[in-house]
Amino acid sequence: MSSVHTIKSPTRVDLAGGTLDMWPLYSFLGQATTINLAIDIWTQVDVVKRKDKVIKINSLDLKKEWQFQTFELFLSALDPHILLFQKIFERFLQKFEFYVELSQGFEITTSSESPIGGGLGGSSSLVISLLKSIYFIANQKVISTHELVHLAHNIEAEVLRTPTGTQDYYPAVTGGLSYIEYTAAGIDQKIFNIDETPFQDHFLLVYTGRSHHSGLNNFEVLKSAVEGDFKVLDALNKIKDISIQMALVIQNKKWSDLPQLFQQEFEARIQLTPAFSSPEIEKLSEICLSAGALAVKICGAGGGGCVLVWVPPTQREKVVQVCQNEKFQCLNAQPVNPLK
Repeated sequence: MSSVHTIKSPTRVDLAGGTLDMWPLYSFLGQATTINLAIDIWTQVDVVKRKDKVIKINSLDLKKEWQFQTFELFLSALDPHILLFQKIFERFLQKFEFYVELSQGFEITTSSESPIGGGLGGSSSLVISLLKSIYFIANQKVISTHELVHLAHNIEAEVLRTPTGTQDYYPAVTGGLSYIEYTAAGIDQKIFNIDETPFQDHFLLVYTGRSHHSGLNNFEVLKSAVEGDFKVLDALNKIKDISIQMALVIQNKKWSDLPQLFQQEFEARIQLTPAFSSPEIEKLSEICLSAGALAVKICGAGGGGCVLVWVPPTQREKVVQVCQNEKFQCLNAQPVNPLK
């Protein structure tokens, strides 16, 4: 067997415009912008190429391991826990017809540092890591970012049977601070360095301890928008406007305006559906703001998961302490610059 080849992809915190990345919501609004930040909570795939045809898959998160004598037996296995792995390989083969290249055996071990249901795009990051691992197994050059994202989000929608947007996949491929613009002409990503910004000093990520299901929450929003729910459409337009304002704030380095926009985004997101909030999020928001934090921002589709707390460095220790006193977990996470 060959040596271990490790592939890692970051997760992300969405700063503004989340949910708008899901088609056709951005079409309803004419266009939309999503802003997110890659963070150093990673998904990882370790790959070993074998000289025989044996396939081994080990999921450290599920604490499950599978072994198949041939690639055909792997694809035909009925264990639902392995469906994601199967679909990724199947769709890869359909697109690129590298069956001969994958006739050799391999071992892959997957893991994720993201809390389950954390709202950090952990599953999407893992799909990107797995796709990159197949390119390595197949001795092929990775396709463009847009093509990789298109493939990944369609695979995950098929497996989860829920609508999926695309913003989670871009930072997993590129890292950095991303502006992702959605228009009728297509999707455009602009990537920025986070040096000389306050994101490192003011960034605090807190896990509420409650998992959430982003696909189901977003589906309720999509359904309401399709039905013409005025309150939901109004909230979506507010989120669109906030993301445009945030892009200008970041470009013009008007950092003192960020807390107000984070709070506005929080309020508009709850207007979409009460499911985006939870007693845990409300409690966390209350204690953090009382301890000196400037704003809180729901991560992902909310309802639990993680919350971004925007806190001045002078108040950080106090905010961390009140979170720990209430049994909330402060994650050791920092933004990630664009990947080389």
